[in-house]
Amino acid sequence: MKSDDRRNTLALAMLGAGAAFFLWSLRRKARRIDFLGKTVVIVGGSRGLGLEIARQLVKEGARLVLLARRPDELERARAELARSGGDVITFPCDVGVRQQVEEAVAATIELRGRIDVLINVAGVIQVAPFENLELKDFQESMDVHAWGPYHMMRAVAPHMQRRKSGRIVNVSSIGGLVAVPHLLAYTMGKFALTGLSDGFRAELAKDGIYVTTVAPGLMRTGSHINANFKGQHKKEFAWFAISGANPALSTAAPAAARKIIEACRYGQARLIINWPARLLHAANALLPEVTSFATGVAARMLPAPAAAADNEQHPGWDSRSRLAPSLLTRPSDRAIEANNEQPADSGYVAAAYRRRQ
Repeated sequence: MKSDDRRNTLALAMLGAGAAFFLWSLRRKARRIDFLGKTVVIVGGSRGLGLEIARQLVKEGARLVLLARRPDELERARAELARSGGDVITFPCDVGVRQQVEEAVAATIELRGRIDVLINVAGVIQVAPFENLELKDFQESMDVHAWGPYHMMRAVAPHMQRRKSGRIVNVSSIGGLVAVPHLLAYTMGKFALTGLSDGFRAELAKDGIYVTTVAPGLMRTGSHINANFKGQHKKEFAWFAISGANPALSTAAPAAARKIIEACRYGQARLIINWPARLLHAANALLPEVTSFATGVAARMLPAPAAAADNEQHPGWDSRSRLAPSLLTRPSDRAIEANNEQPADSGYVAAAYRRRQ
């Protein structure tokens, strides 16, 4: 090819790329929404990542509806957001129970008149080798991560379809794209949510409803003390808490919340949060054999299964050891009280963490 031809080909390619980018920018801008005055339902909005999303949406003037299982946590979250000027109502709701979901959605529409945005954040984490997991652990994960969002979307979608607009955000996990050792029940639920969310996106596009699937990597939300551990639960808690606290591997809750809100604002199809998660996803897609080998090695390095007789479930705050809490977990520990993650005996737990820090 002559040099002039090469230059012309390169110029045409650059022109085509520029035109494509221009059209993409216009389309993205057309999707943009503001949250001022919008009714936003946050499932799991009483603590952790859901609460941080609520805080940021309050600053944008959204009218919030928070759903969670525990009334005391909901009230603490409502009081905090109200002090910041937030317009917030709450409903205790187990999203794994269809009737409770339908009642909460009906009450929301009655009080607010509409639902503009639905954000499914609620989650439960079970950490253990598969030998120490039971059927009920898998069922709980599916109820919270898959059936809960299904019930919510099924109840909210017809309302959005009638208005030909709406936004839905489903917070899955990198564990819903790549299987992670000792998180098998969690992975099962999150994989189901990823497929469900992507499927709803395709089905609802015709109605002007944009569905965003979020796959965060590790985050520093303080939720590690409310995760559930089995087997050698103190060792399981230690590796999980230390990994999640590492700033090089994890994302702070405010930063993750900002990214999720922006993805919702522009109707983004998928958001993978932080570079380790993006790298893991790319490696699994391009080099599955290498990823399989690496996760197999990781599984061998994690704590061995415990005897079946020691198959009791322990929350993180009941799995303390000399490694956790410690300096290695401090970045995540700081988020516990800030994000309303303290459990029922919060006075004792907060004191214990302060002493160890």
